[in-house]
Amino acid sequence: MPLNPNELSEAVQPIHRARSMPAGFYTDPAIFAAEREALFLRHWFFLCRDEQLPNPGDYRAFDSPGGPIVALRGADGILRVFANYCRHRGSILLEGHGNTGAKVMCPYHAWSYLTDGRLYGCPDMKDAEGFDRRENGMVALDCQSWAGFVFARFTHEGPSLQEHLGDLPDRFASHKPQDMRCTWTVTLEPDCNWKLILENAMETYHTGIVHRDTVGAQTSRTLPTKGNWICIQVISGRSIATLSDSVPPFDKIEGLDDDARMGTYFTVALPTMQFAVAQDCLWWLNVTPISAGKSRLEIGGCFPKARLSQPDFEERAAPYYDRWEKVGREDVGILEKQQKALGSALYRPGPLSGRDDMVQALGVWVLDHLGLRPEG
Repeated sequence: MPLNPNELSEAVQPIHRARSMPAGFYTDPAIFAAEREALFLRHWFFLCRDEQLPNPGDYRAFDSPGGPIVALRGADGILRVFANYCRHRGSILLEGHGNTGAKVMCPYHAWSYLTDGRLYGCPDMKDAEGFDRRENGMVALDCQSWAGFVFARFTHEGPSLQEHLGDLPDRFASHKPQDMRCTWTVTLEPDCNWKLILENAMETYHTGIVHRDTVGAQTSRTLPTKGNWICIQVISGRSIATLSDSVPPFDKIEGLDDDARMGTYFTVALPTMQFAVAQDCLWWLNVTPISAGKSRLEIGGCFPKARLSQPDFEERAAPYYDRWEKVGREDVGILEKQQKALGSALYRPGPLSGRDDMVQALGVWVLDHLGLRPEG
């Protein structure tokens, strides 16, 4: 692998003497290719909220590091995830989102599939020797949900989603995420490596500078976790999900435990998903790696279902949407500059601050799963 062994060794030292990762960790196509095989095709990744596909025939197509996929609600009410291609000659089946009705029809040669993935129609295949329609249905990915959040993976081996998440569900239990509903999303396409986005989300070192005129300076504490996730909490007695009180924010969620009342959790459900959970709402940063220097970032927001029926909900939710997008765009702006700087022939990893502990933890997790962590 094209990473300097000495720089890798320095990157995994105790935080008070550690340095940042080598530039190639973020810029080299060979590292990205290794991540695709070891991370993106082997671990759970987030797709959408269950309520975004409420009816039989509802679908939502996604691009992923493993190719095009589609989430599809079957006539039996079960949500499944499939590779989004026809078994005949590989045409894309569905694009965007909508409702396909009782069948999925290939736009190329009119093969069709039921919403549970079974092959239904295959014109002019009666003379094909050995053809078995039962073996030519849509190819399914593993699909599991937690609290209404739908995840998928390309392998059918390894820990369940619950095992992968460890004690993350316990940490958020008093927020009742299963009772939340997604009301807003926006998608950005940063010219930067996927890890930079998630590293940025796990430190408050930058907030008083990059977000000086929005969220401002913040302080946080690092919380212990079990499973494939990391967590900090930004300490604040009020929700930090809005930028001002010009429009009254929503009340705190009833029944929050003492820890949850202290502030907002910022987490990464490894490898590519962030949950930010405040006292009154939840938002996510879902990162889709595209190449070593390109990512897709979806920001989505959720509120307790009961809030949606309030007559002034839209007015009171608007400042949340403004904050989430504005801060997201500020982050993207600085990260694109960071990605460009990492391409310098003179770049050398710099020393880490104690406030970079979860930045280091994320990088070390990736090294471990690539088999690149130095010994000793």
